[in-house]
Amino acid sequence: MDANIAAASTPGSGRNLHRFANPGQFLRLSGAVLPWVSIAAIVLTVIGLVWGLAFAPADWQQGDSSRIMYLHVPSAMLAYMGYASLALCSVLSLVWRHPLADLAAVEIGPVGAGATALCLATGSLWGKPMWGAWWVWDARLTSVLVLFFLYLGHVALVRAFDDPQRGYRAGAILALVGVVDLPIIKYSVDWWNTLHQGSSITLTGAPTMYAGILYPLIPCTLGLVLGFSAIVLARTRAAVMERRIRGLLQARARNEAAA
Repeated sequence: MDANIAAASTPGSGRNLHRFANPGQFLRLSGAVLPWVSIAAIVLTVIGLVWGLAFAPADWQQGDSSRIMYLHVPSAMLAYMGYASLALCSVLSLVWRHPLADLAAVEIGPVGAGATALCLATGSLWGKPMWGAWWVWDARLTSVLVLFFLYLGHVALVRAFDDPQRGYRAGAILALVGVVDLPIIKYSVDWWNTLHQGSSITLTGAPTMYAGILYPLIPCTLGLVLGFSAIVLARTRAAVMERRIRGLLQARARNEAAA
């Protein structure tokens, strides 16, 4: 009866969230989805990169150096979206105590840091022929560098405590504090006079990019987003299985000690 009352008094959204917190259900669902996501990621990324690097026209101003956008633009989106996902996991952890949210946040951190590092590296390679320098303290570049340090800080903080729960909580707080950097990244080119160009694709207007360049960018972006998702999903699956194995070993050790 108590269980039924508790279930009835739980909001619908909470019940749905905790339904997917079951490790066994998560492993079954992710195991079915992961191969398809991985295959789609590889196919779309290969199509997009081959199309963009070999067949798409060069930019009329920047020439072939602009082709690095097929890695730079998707990696910038992944850095931004990855941190937004990290912040969402932090909310789920702090508010609803979702157990898988903590594990997912731990695994998003290194992958997001890698995407941000790729964004910074490709941006530097693109900036050298355009600006004559590998790095400038531009508002957009500096705010993305801050994002990279936030990722690294989260990676270090969640592993800095002997008690994992304290690490999860500290990392979640840092992730939520760091969300302030996201609108700075997004609107830095509008708020300040920067070298970085404005967005060519927006939700409120038509793209300003030539269609022959835009079309291969779409599968590149979709492929890398799915690849990011597949890596995080695989890492989270491994973390769940590691936790289950550790729990079984600890239970076995307690049983042997009691015997």
